[in-house]
Amino acid sequence: MSNTHLDSAVLTTLQDVMESEYPALLDTFLADSEERVRLLRQACLADQSETLRRAAHSFKGSCSNMGATLLADLCQELESAAREENLAQAPALIESIEREFAIVGILFRAERQRHG
Repeated sequence: MSNTHLDSAVLTTLQDVMESEYPALLDTFLADSEERVRLLRQACLADQSETLRRAAHSFKGSCSNMGATLLADLCQELESAAREENLAQAPALIESIEREFAIVGILFRAERQRHG
């Protein structure tokens, strides 16, 4: 497991707590995250800084809870930019979030295979 993208200690704790429901948790996170990324893109295209801020904040919490630390950090950057209504950097941040989510998705699917 890559420590750059996922915090293995968080995943171990989730496995211990969730037990047989751990694979379902991974599936839910992946499906939910796809929708969150779509909402980020939509809010950015519509120039809705408050909607973008809320979506980034929510996604940041979800990523943090799942140990996706780099993804959470990127969401924090986007949240801050949206709070300051500095949407000029939002498209590049969303692109970075999409790339990191693609990596996290691969890692979580591999994790799902090991535990499912």
